Amino acid sequence: MTKKISLKKRSLEILNRLKSLYPEAPCTLDYETPVQLLVATILSAQCTDARVNLVTPALFERFPDAIALGNADLEELENLVRSTGFYRNKAKNIKGACWAIANKFNNQVPQTMELLLELPGVARKTANVVLAHAFGIHMGVTVDTHVKRLSQRLGLTKHPDPARIERDLMLLLPQPDWENWSIRLVYHGRAVCNARNPSCDVCQLADLCPSANVS
Repeated sequence: MTKKISLKKRSLEILNRLKSLYPEAPCTLDYETPVQLLVATILSAQCTDARVNLVTPALFERFPDAIALGNADLEELENLVRSTGFYRNKAKNIKGACWAIANKFNNQVPQTMELLLELPGVARKTANVVLAHAFGIHMGVTVDTHVKRLSQRLGLTKHPDPARIERDLMLLLPQPDWENWSIRLVYHGRAVCNARNPSCDVCQLADLCPSANVS
């Protein structure tokens, strides 16, 4: 049975337990520069980070920075990222975003949400990842399919829209934990709370989860 405590207290207890379960919560994308993180995050849309990490070494060896990527031959870029899926759109966005970084932003990845959202292929999810991991700036909560599913199961939001989910989570969680909350929730979704058959009987969040199926 779910503990009858306030939503705010319950969310903080969930956060504390996730920290204990997954003490290390680094970004799982491989990168060396903010530009490379931006590109890797664009590639990660509807693709696993593991697959992206197989693709980016050759990509970044051929096109190591924003200038090179912004001037890349589009067909060559498509071929290099093909295995990540939706490769034509991703290649177009990468080229466009990097061209803008090189020519409009003095070859520097913007460090504000507003400017990042001006780049092709960059929505809040990508911007949140780049700001948090490249610059240590926490402007929001990254909401992917795992975060959406688990936040709903845990009763932390009733909304299906990622933007509304993000706003709900931002009100419940301390700002310094916004990004690593998402990473830890992804870990928990993969390890315990999978989509079809959640392992509620061994879940250490079960007493805090209104969706837990525990006798």
